[in-house]
Amino acid sequence: MDSLVFVHGYLGGGAQWSDQSKVFGQHFRVVSPDLPGFGANCHLEAPDRIEDYAIAVLDELARLGVQRFHLVGHSMGGMIVQEMSRLAPDRIHYLVLYGTGPVGVLPGRFETISESKNRVVTEGVKATGQRISATWFMEGAQAKYYQLCADLADKVSLQAMLAGLSAMETWSGEGELHRIKSPTLVLWGDGDRTYKWSQPEQLWKRIPNANLAVVPGCAHAVHLEKPDLFNALLMDFLSVK
Repeated sequence: MDSLVFVHGYLGGGAQWSDQSKVFGQHFRVVSPDLPGFGANCHLEAPDRIEDYAIAVLDELARLGVQRFHLVGHSMGGMIVQEMSRLAPDRIHYLVLYGTGPVGVLPGRFETISESKNRVVTEGVKATGQRISATWFMEGAQAKYYQLCADLADKVSLQAMLAGLSAMETWSGEGELHRIKSPTLVLWGDGDRTYKWSQPEQLWKRIPNANLAVVPGCAHAVHLEKPDLFNALLMDFLSVK
């Protein structure tokens, strides 16, 4: 059975892919690791470089005996999987870059990375996690799965929050886009307040033969706002019959 790997983003965790694990588990060995410092690994120190997150995921997959796989990366996880593609291109079959972009400074984001760092320190971990999680949904804190995301964010330490922001702030994958050879799907919600259109647009235009799916009426968490549509798009791309 082929393996399908889901990599979560900033303040997330593997638990956010529970619906996808059920649906795609009928066709693939699904792996949704928690990044160091997040989810069930919140007790670990979080690295402050995207490359180090990528190495951590690749090492975990090797430990699980997963050598070649399809790969989905969301948000900061989309940056991480771009690094994985650079470090281990021959291990990745299909690649999905979801709600993400080629640079970590996130032009047009709901607030700058620097502002997020300052607010983490002044407002605290819990308030920051709740506030940022609300931006991922069209309905904000009233969204069905807002609390799931807020609870995952609440597990994250101050160190991990700041390290993740630093990792994004100093990362760029722009120079590597033309080298991505895996069949690639760029997936984006048209109401995303974190990654404005210029970000997925660059991925779509600069990765050779990339496909694009724009989901209307969704913000940053398409897989939670419209899971059936997200799953159908992914199934189609992965040619699941």
